[in-house]
Amino acid sequence: MLIGKKAPYFSADAVVKGQFVENFSLDQYIGKKYVLFYFYPLDFTFVCPTEIIAFQKRIAEFEARNCAVVGCSVDSKFSHWAWVNTPQKQGGIQGVEYPLVADVNKTIALNYDVLAGHYDMDENGQQTWVGDNGNDAVAYRGLFLIDKQGVVRHCIVNDLPLGRSIDEALRMISALAYFEENGEVCPADWNEGKEGIHETAESIASYLGSR
Repeated sequence: MLIGKKAPYFSADAVVKGQFVENFSLDQYIGKKYVLFYFYPLDFTFVCPTEIIAFQKRIAEFEARNCAVVGCSVDSKFSHWAWVNTPQKQGGIQGVEYPLVADVNKTIALNYDVLAGHYDMDENGQQTWVGDNGNDAVAYRGLFLIDKQGVVRHCIVNDLPLGRSIDEALRMISALAYFEENGEVCPADWNEGKEGIHETAESIASYLGSR
C-alpha cells in the first residue's frame, strides 16, 4: 500500500505530444503540480483507448486543477508512438498529447504493486511468469493521485476488464485540494461547491443532523 508514502521514483522513456522523451520522471512536478498517474495493460487493445482518450478529452479540467495526467504501460516507446499516430477510426489514440511512459522492464508496475502476477522459479530452477488468473505480464488498471510533495494520497486498482471513471478522478483531485486549502475533510459523495467537515464532534453532529 503506497498511501501516505513517497511515490516510487522512476526515469524512463516516454512519448509526449507525439515525440520521444528520454529520462521522463514524475519528479519534474514536485512542488508544482498534482499528478494523476495511471497504468493501463497494453497498447492496441480495447478498454485502454477509451480511457486514454477520455482523459485527453477532459485534459483542460485536469489543468484547471493544476494536475498533470501521465499514463503508463509495459509497452515500448515505439509502440506508444505508433498508437499515438494511428487514427481513432482505426483503433488508435491519435490526438493524445499527455505523457505515456514506457515500462518495458516492468519495474515501474512492480514498484507501484500493480503487476498482474509475479515471477517464480520452476522445478528446473528457471524463472517463470505466474499470472493472476492466467494473466500476461501486464499492469492492472492502477490509478494514483500524487500531491505536490510527491506523496501518494489516493489510489484505486481495477481488474483488466474494468474501465475507470474520469469524473471520479477529477472529484478526488478537487477533494484533496479542498482539504489542503480549507483544512476540512470531505464526506461521502462530496463534490466541488459542497461544504466539508471540521474534525470535531460538533461539526460531524451538525453535518449528520442536516441530512
